[in-house]
Amino acid sequence: MAMSSATLAARGVSRFYAGRHAVAEASLDLRAGRIACLLGPSGCGKSTLLRLIAGLEPVDAGEISIGGVLMSAPGVVTPPEARGVGLVFQDFALFPHLSVADNIGFGLKTLPAEQRRERVAALLARFHLEALAGAWPHTLSGGEQQRVAIARALVRAPSVLLLDEPFSGLDGQLRAAVRTSALTDLRAAGAAVLIVTHDPQEALLMADDLVLMSAGRILQTGRPQDCYLRPVSLAAARLLGEAEDLPARIENGVAHTAFGAVPAPGMADGAGRVMVRPEALGFDPSGAPVEIVDIAFGGSFHSVTLSSQGVIMTARTVAPPPPVGTRTGVSLDPMRTAVYQGE
Repeated sequence: MAMSSATLAARGVSRFYAGRHAVAEASLDLRAGRIACLLGPSGCGKSTLLRLIAGLEPVDAGEISIGGVLMSAPGVVTPPEARGVGLVFQDFALFPHLSVADNIGFGLKTLPAEQRRERVAALLARFHLEALAGAWPHTLSGGEQQRVAIARALVRAPSVLLLDEPFSGLDGQLRAAVRTSALTDLRAAGAAVLIVTHDPQEALLMADDLVLMSAGRILQTGRPQDCYLRPVSLAAARLLGEAEDLPARIENGVAHTAFGAVPAPGMADGAGRVMVRPEALGFDPSGAPVEIVDIAFGGSFHSVTLSSQGVIMTARTVAPPPPVGTRTGVSLDPMRTAVYQGE
C-alpha cells in the first residue's frame, strides 16, 4: 500500500533495549475507518510498537508518519498530545477522583466551557453513558469503564486510536458482549484503529486487517481469512491457533503426507512440510489409513488423536467420531493446509 493512502504509515521501525531488538524493522499501515489487530504472544514487542506509534518512546531506526507528516525518526519525536492519537490502556486508567463526564472531558481543558460541555454530551450519548455522567469510576462495571475509556480517547477526534489489550481484564460472556459493543463504537468513530491483543480468536473476529508479530518482527499482514488459510510460515500459522507440522514428499505438484495428499502447485520435487489445521482432517473410508488412539470431548467438538505410519496428529470434528481403536481413513481439506518447501 502506498504511504499516501494510509492514515498512519510505519516503515522499518526498530527499537533496542540493552542491545537487543524489542521491535525489528516493523512496517505497517493503518487506514481510516478500518480496525487492525496486532497479534502476538507476550513479550513479542507488540505493546512496544504501540508505544512507538503513540510517541511514548523514540524509535532507533525507521519512520512513523501520520497524515503524511513525519512524527518519529531517529532524533525526531513528536509528543503524544501533538500526534492526533487516542490511547486506551489495558487497565483503562480512568481518573478515580473525576466523574465519568469529567474523565471524558479531561483532554478538552483548552476549549471554552460551552464547547466542552457539548462535546462531552455528544460522547455520553454515543456510548449510552448519559445516566452515568456523574458517577465515579469505582462504581462502574468493567464494560462501563471500557466505554468511558474509549469515549475519553475519542473526545479530541483523533485520526488514530490505539488500544492495548482492551478486553483482557474482562471475563467470559462479559468480554464477548463488551467486545461486540465496542466494535460498533470503534467503526462509527471513523478513525484508524489498532488493537493490540494476544487472543487469536479476538483478532480474527474484530480485525479488518491483521498484523502477526513474533520475536520483535512482523511475520505477516493481510485479511484475517488470508492469514488463517494462507500463512506464510508455520510460525505465522501457530499465532492463529493449533497447526500441525507434517513432513511431506513433493512430487509433480502434489505434497504427499502420512495423512493424505494436497496440491503443491509450482513447487519443485523434494522434501516439504505441510501445515494442517485440526479441522482440515475429515474421515473418509477411501482416504489415507489411520488408527484412532484417543478421543477427548471439548463441548462443541471432539478432539481425535490419530496415528498413521508412526506419525501422530490431532483432528477436530463436530460429529461423534468412531471409537478408540478403530482403523479408518482420512483426507485433507486443501483449503485448510499450507505447503512449504524444504525439510
